[in-house]
Amino acid sequence: MTKATTSAVALVGPTASGKSALAHEVARESEGIIELLSVDAMGVYRGMDLGTAKPTREERDEVSYHLLDLVSPDEEFTVAQFQREAKQAVTDIADAGHRAFYVGGTGLYGRAVLDDLDIPARYPEIRRTLEARAEENLRALYDELVELDPLAASRLEATNERRIVRALEVTLGAKRPFSSYGEGLLQYGPVRVVQVGLDCEVAVLDERIERRFRSWMDRGLLDEIEGLLRAPGGLGRTARQAVGYRELLRHLEDAAPLEECVRDAVTRSRQLARRQRSWFRRDPRVEWFSDVAHAKRRLLEVLSGADGFVGD
Repeated sequence: MTKATTSAVALVGPTASGKSALAHEVARESEGIIELLSVDAMGVYRGMDLGTAKPTREERDEVSYHLLDLVSPDEEFTVAQFQREAKQAVTDIADAGHRAFYVGGTGLYGRAVLDDLDIPARYPEIRRTLEARAEENLRALYDELVELDPLAASRLEATNERRIVRALEVTLGAKRPFSSYGEGLLQYGPVRVVQVGLDCEVAVLDERIERRFRSWMDRGLLDEIEGLLRAPGGLGRTARQAVGYRELLRHLEDAAPLEECVRDAVTRSRQLARRQRSWFRRDPRVEWFSDVAHAKRRLLEVLSGADGFVGD
């Protein structure tokens, strides 16, 4: 992330904790001075609106949003691409003399931007070759990683195909060990952007998640997914994994009972919320609030004070 010349803050926490509503309220009351950057891995896909809780058209007329609707849902979108888009958005916000407000629950994307992580490039041709080899003999791939990058190999299980393939892809493609990119997510550096965490009791989150998902169904989530399937290109591998979309696709493509798919989507959303809570709770730099008013007060304090300037 290039050095910012404007103040910034991040609002993090599990899905359905109220982050989006609070961020929108703060930005709207700033009368254009605060612009929002959505840190959501699925929000980047055009047409995936209801199930990703995107702001409505009316809300976007009230507040400037960034990092939404960047690509078609049949495309793959990487963390490195997101990082580049976020850097450009912050530059644009700074050039306008405004303040940057990150909001979202995709922890990896947030770390990539807020900590300016050194992200290895992707090498698709090498990856395809490795994936084919993994189907035949995953152990041989792991042994190769042990030889080329023993430190990386020591950090993962010999049965974890995805991570073994990724480590070898980078090691072979970049011609430097995967482990040379540092421990990354395993360590927390100095605060560059203050993170305010918004949370509530798990039982409250569970109830909100079900109520919200059923409201999306009433507003046409199933029709949205049907339309995406009919569009040229359809839904790509990554977009298909989005919580809620994946479950309803079973109904549309495999004729699974609709109510069963809805219940599964609610269950998976609750599991996602727990993983997000755990992810953000591990970060000792996050300042946690359960009271929305107190969280709002801290957000405004950061954006108007010395704590709001990105540290390097």
